[in-house]
Amino acid sequence: MLQRIHDIKILLRIKKLGLVLFLKGLSIFTALIFFVNFKASNQEITDYFLDQSIDNEVFEVKLKDRLNLINSCNIFQFSDVISNTLETVNDSYKSNKQWDKVVWISPQQISFDLAKKNTTNFIVQHSWKIFFMTIGLGILGSLLYIYANAVLEKSKGIYKGAIYKHKSTNKGWIAWLTTIYLIGFYLILYFRPNWAVNWTFIIDPISEFLNGQKASQWFLYGFLYCMVMLVMGVRMLIKYQNNNYQKIRTICVVFFQIVFAFLIPEIMTNLGLPAYDFKNAFPLDYDFFFDWNLDRLLSSGNIGLFILVWGVFLTLVIVPIFVYFFGKRWYCSWVCGCGGLAETLGDPYRQHSNKTLNAWKWERLTIYSVLLFSLFMTLVVLYTYIFNANEFLGFSAYQVRGSYSFLIGSWFSGVIGTGFYPIFGNRIWCRFGCPLAAYMGIIQKFKSKFRITVNGSQCISCGNCSTFCEQGIDVRSYAQRNKDIVRASCVGCGICSSVCPRGVLKLENIPLNCSSSKKI
Repeated sequence: MLQRIHDIKILLRIKKLGLVLFLKGLSIFTALIFFVNFKASNQEITDYFLDQSIDNEVFEVKLKDRLNLINSCNIFQFSDVISNTLETVNDSYKSNKQWDKVVWISPQQISFDLAKKNTTNFIVQHSWKIFFMTIGLGILGSLLYIYANAVLEKSKGIYKGAIYKHKSTNKGWIAWLTTIYLIGFYLILYFRPNWAVNWTFIIDPISEFLNGQKASQWFLYGFLYCMVMLVMGVRMLIKYQNNNYQKIRTICVVFFQIVFAFLIPEIMTNLGLPAYDFKNAFPLDYDFFFDWNLDRLLSSGNIGLFILVWGVFLTLVIVPIFVYFFGKRWYCSWVCGCGGLAETLGDPYRQHSNKTLNAWKWERLTIYSVLLFSLFMTLVVLYTYIFNANEFLGFSAYQVRGSYSFLIGSWFSGVIGTGFYPIFGNRIWCRFGCPLAAYMGIIQKFKSKFRITVNGSQCISCGNCSTFCEQGIDVRSYAQRNKDIVRASCVGCGICSSVCPRGVLKLENIPLNCSSSKKI
């Protein structure tokens, strides 16, 4: 008994140490935004204009004058100077309808590029040390916390009551703080990348090793995405250590994210090839048919042509065939990076998915609307590209794709889809917005061998299955009526089966006419 108490005390200390290390790493990482002064010499500004093919002498001269006046400033002042200068110059040109002289590059991107290109500071000089003090401490602290917490709670098992006892998983103040931080990160990533320039300095060595270039905000995002999935994937392996399906599924989705979505595209860039995620299917990969991407692929020789053919073949042939045999789970729960983040980082919040009939109605309305929007956008883009036209049925390709990128690509899938995990559940984007999930869902609903079969006579109505369903399906109601579950939204994660104490639910791929109960 005394030994047991001693072991618990040690584990509690390890858990506390892990939390402290994680918070220290996160705090230093966040604080880096406000550190370091930036400056750019006249020659550096001139070189940047030449590199970006910006032919605007007025902007260049005014920018040099204003930056020379303040000499050195933080990133916010640095960005404001560039933004104000660009706005002044562009307003003058636009009022005179001198569109050829307008600089269309965003001031945020210009300030990011100039700060990235010309800054030498303690972060650049000690990038590996800063890396360990931020991301390194975050990873180490997380793993210590996960290990200690898993051992302490091992005897409790997986039951729905435990998740409502913690402020982090019951929409308490910890969950709200996490939501605010995630939303803030995505807002910076999409709309203020210049504020993240110091974050990119600490992973420059990794970026240069993989693709031969300094880290951009998107390399930073991809790297952090992989690290979060890897760490939280370890948590999933510990949590479901007695379930082979969950262990293999977790390893698979983390592998596809790190290797296919991150490493291969970066290595392709280093080799001078067009970067491409070979598992990312249209219309989730919504910019695949954009003019700039088609030009890039068509000008890249055989490899570009192969990618173009593969992208079309993946969407029109491979996806429907695999959904027919295995359901949409083969992609959403085993391959997709969005689903992978939801299953790892989002797992603690899966119980927050709304199970009401009203939520189901909104789900069908929004996800199929996004699918139609993506298809219409692609039609407009392809028409204007093939026929060298400015518009299609009065719609500008530039405006349509810009609207989709802003509303769906940035706000829906990023800021809302991930930022609100701790409050609304981990599959917000997958359930309400993903156009590829909608496409596969139609096939799964009407022409797929996959379903969750039910042995209703064994159901004790504990409600674990419904509580942990991340897609908002009231699984218990199906089990009580002894009805197989064939829903367009089901991603086949198998958690409902894993948490069932009676073995009522089973994931199966069987002939369409072999179901023992009616589909709903």
